[in-house]
Amino acid sequence: MHIKARITCFVIVCLFVASCSVNPVTGEKEFSLVSASQEVAIGQQNYQPSQQAQGGRYYIDPDLQFYVAQVGNKLAAVSDRPKLPYEFVVLNNSVPNAWALPGGKIAVNRGLLIHLQDESELAAVLGHEIVHAAARHSAQQMTRGTLLSAGGQILGAVASQSEYGAIANMGIQVGSAAWTARYGRSAELESDAYGMDYMVRAGYDPQGAVKLQQTFVKLNENRQTDFISGLFASHPPSQERVNANREKAKTLPRGTVNRDVYQRKIAQIKRDMPAYEAQEAAMKAINGKDPKTALAALDVAVKLQPAEGYSWELRGHAWKLLENYANADKAYSTAITKNPELFSHYLARGMLRYEQGSKLDAKADLERSQALLPTQTGSFLLGELAAQADNKQDALQYYQQAMQGGGKVAEAAQAKVAVMELGTAPHKYIASQAYVGNDGYLQVAVKNNAGITVNNVKVELVELTAGNVVRATQTLGAPGSLEAGKQVSIKTKLGPFDSKEAAASYRTRVVAAQP
Repeated sequence: MHIKARITCFVIVCLFVASCSVNPVTGEKEFSLVSASQEVAIGQQNYQPSQQAQGGRYYIDPDLQFYVAQVGNKLAAVSDRPKLPYEFVVLNNSVPNAWALPGGKIAVNRGLLIHLQDESELAAVLGHEIVHAAARHSAQQMTRGTLLSAGGQILGAVASQSEYGAIANMGIQVGSAAWTARYGRSAELESDAYGMDYMVRAGYDPQGAVKLQQTFVKLNENRQTDFISGLFASHPPSQERVNANREKAKTLPRGTVNRDVYQRKIAQIKRDMPAYEAQEAAMKAINGKDPKTALAALDVAVKLQPAEGYSWELRGHAWKLLENYANADKAYSTAITKNPELFSHYLARGMLRYEQGSKLDAKADLERSQALLPTQTGSFLLGELAAQADNKQDALQYYQQAMQGGGKVAEAAQAKVAVMELGTAPHKYIASQAYVGNDGYLQVAVKNNAGITVNNVKVELVELTAGNVVRATQTLGAPGSLEAGKQVSIKTKLGPFDSKEAAASYRTRVVAAQP
């Protein structure tokens, strides 16, 4: 069967095999490559890492967690998918933001709560996010992304006449940002409208959704706080949304506002705002390599709210910039004492202790950090520790994890792996291919993809007969050192040949190289 026909058949099979389901919120038929059970699994798998990456849980006032979850569960119970395993959490993050992962895993930052006026506005935020989960908006995003990716691969296969097997083995690739990408206009309006229905069913005043969008539009116009990089990045406000909510609210009964209750619940955050403002000033100073100014600001932050672990972590960063490593270690240790459930405290102390030569203590901190949130830096340093302990298997595993993130750390990890594997598998890092040069003689191109300079490269050249039987084998040596990314050619005595197609009878393989 021709490759185009094979690919067409594959796509048709995929379209029929994949589920065509009814949206539980809108009642409309929708095509989806992500099943309901997959949604739940994706959300569950990514909920804790997503929290860790964005500051961890807000722990200063545990009652606030209970309160927000209580409001969220009240709304979830009257949603169109009440049996989803909903969870609601307040994150210790100053950026005004809220998000929902597939399967009903929802988070709201304390930085957003401070801008809300009453419980009905909180219900509007949570109701909106519940609709994103209930209406499977993330699944739709992932399906669109997968189909676009599949289309690109299919077109590429047709163009290159590649084998069908490469397409047949294609799976659904779920990117880490698939559910946090900017929702489309229709999804936002849909979440606003159905979220208001949930508010009314739970007894809340739908005017809360109108006031919420009015606040967002005003803040966006004034460019206040960090909404642009936070909430507005995934939930863009507009006057259209205000108008739509206002018209919708006219058709709905009024309900509970609970302003006094809400203001009491966020009172601790309000009291601590000067401490968080001082903390932000310290972060700017640290980024500007001004540790003394940072420490002055952190003195204020710690005095106002001594239980906030991140302020102590920042003190550690400032002391480290001043090369007072003893004070830095103490500050990081205090941060861990204040909040033992945040990865960054352990990572910071682990990095410091590694640099100071306390390898066993560093390993314990880095392993704890990785357990909470795997990071590229943590993986690389654990790879270094494993390599120093002559534990090659663990070192390779950690380095390979570090290679996934890209950037300089990934390059360094790749170089480490190349050094470890070059002696046993040089062909993985050094590419080679036979070709006929302009003078008619056979040459072998050798390219260094190892990321490090290599020496003593040897290439095995095999000549095949028409029946692919080995006629002759010889080993060739590449001249001198070969820097990373560089290519050289080894000229042989085979030739001259009448055509360049003669190179097809030769196979090459790098059999030796040294770092």
